[in-house]
Amino acid sequence: MPVPSADFKQALKKLSEKEKEALVLRLVRKDAEAYDTLAYELLEDVTLETLFARSSETLHDIMFSVSGRSLSKALSRGLKKASQEIGRYQRITKDRKGEIELHLYLLHLIFENFTGQFESIYKGFYVATARMVLRTITLIKKHLHEDYHLEYQDQLNTFLTDLNGRSKRRQLPFNLPMQFEVE
Repeated sequence: MPVPSADFKQALKKLSEKEKEALVLRLVRKDAEAYDTLAYELLEDVTLETLFARSSETLHDIMFSVSGRSLSKALSRGLKKASQEIGRYQRITKDRKGEIELHLYLLHLIFENFTGQFESIYKGFYVATARMVLRTITLIKKHLHEDYHLEYQDQLNTFLTDLNGRSKRRQLPFNLPMQFEVE
């Protein structure tokens, strides 16, 4: 993402209100994320809760609308799209707790509906899910107060137990902890 230079800032200050308005409207027509960011910051009816609900619904739709010859490969692609949606939510809102909640929601969807695909001959979905659990643990430790660690410990330990109980655990290119340690 480019950093505005001093000349750019000066040129922007010289624009009239009408020119600034036209420029902003042209920008939001071309970039949906910019539109959502400005709508979140400017409109009262676009709240953190509405954006969270919309992202949750999008994650659900992504995971349950995957299709392809190999369900495991399709789920891997769906997981990538879902991760991008979570990143989009975080860039718009700057809400780290919401980002973590979306990660956990997605993991619940996976562990409640798609764990049978961990045994597929393709290891991509299993590895991607393990990475998501590891990323969620990292986000919790890095961005949330220690009191929240206890709140998420049981959920994460359930995910880790399931993942560590699979035969594909040995094929992971990284170390997956046996349980979420609360410090």
